[in-house]
Amino acid sequence: MKILMIAAAPMEFPGILRHMSGAKPADVAADWSRRGRLGDHEVLLAANGAGAGRASAALNAALASFSPDAIVSTGFCGALAPELQVADVVIATGVTTGLGTFGALKPDSGRAHHMGVVCSIDHVAQSMAEKRKLRAAGASAVEMEAGAVAEGAKAHALPFYCVRVVTDLAEEDMSNDFNGALRPDGHFSTMKILQSALRHPLIRLPELLRLRSRCVRSAQALGDFIADCRF
Repeated sequence: MKILMIAAAPMEFPGILRHMSGAKPADVAADWSRRGRLGDHEVLLAANGAGAGRASAALNAALASFSPDAIVSTGFCGALAPELQVADVVIATGVTTGLGTFGALKPDSGRAHHMGVVCSIDHVAQSMAEKRKLRAAGASAVEMEAGAVAEGAKAHALPFYCVRVVTDLAEEDMSNDFNGALRPDGHFSTMKILQSALRHPLIRLPELLRLRSRCVRSAQALGDFIADCRF
């Protein structure tokens, strides 16, 4: 089986890469891509920046040279359900956007996971207040790319999966302004984030270090889970 996996950033893929064999750069017009074997599957990983437009571009670029049997939106997400903890895996039962809801298939896995609706929005959900509103609308997790990937999969009549891992919790605010640091190319300006953090170092620098640690841990948990999945 040939599987295309799309995330926002390469840092979401190390756990998956650890389980792959023969991984090498792929000829894809995206910021980052790798192609190799994951168990019995031939897999193409692509990361092209945050947001729907960047994810859609990655999908179209990948399809120009790779003919998948299924498409997976993967990577990090924010928790909306209060029971979700850092490094918990969420399998989407559906993906909601401002235009409606897309269905999502469930891969088989014996590993622990949660299931629920994933809300796909055009910015980072940074406050508890916003997360509570999204939760009240029925979503369990929030991210920025799955809606576009689901739409692309539907347009090409391909099976769609969404498997995400939690990096921030429902009941916490972010003091760093990631939305203000998001560039048009889908990448976060490290300089803007650091300059802002240094204006409030006692709060914002520890948050950045904590988030970095969470991302490393979550990426490994995601890789272990996906390596065990049967799509």
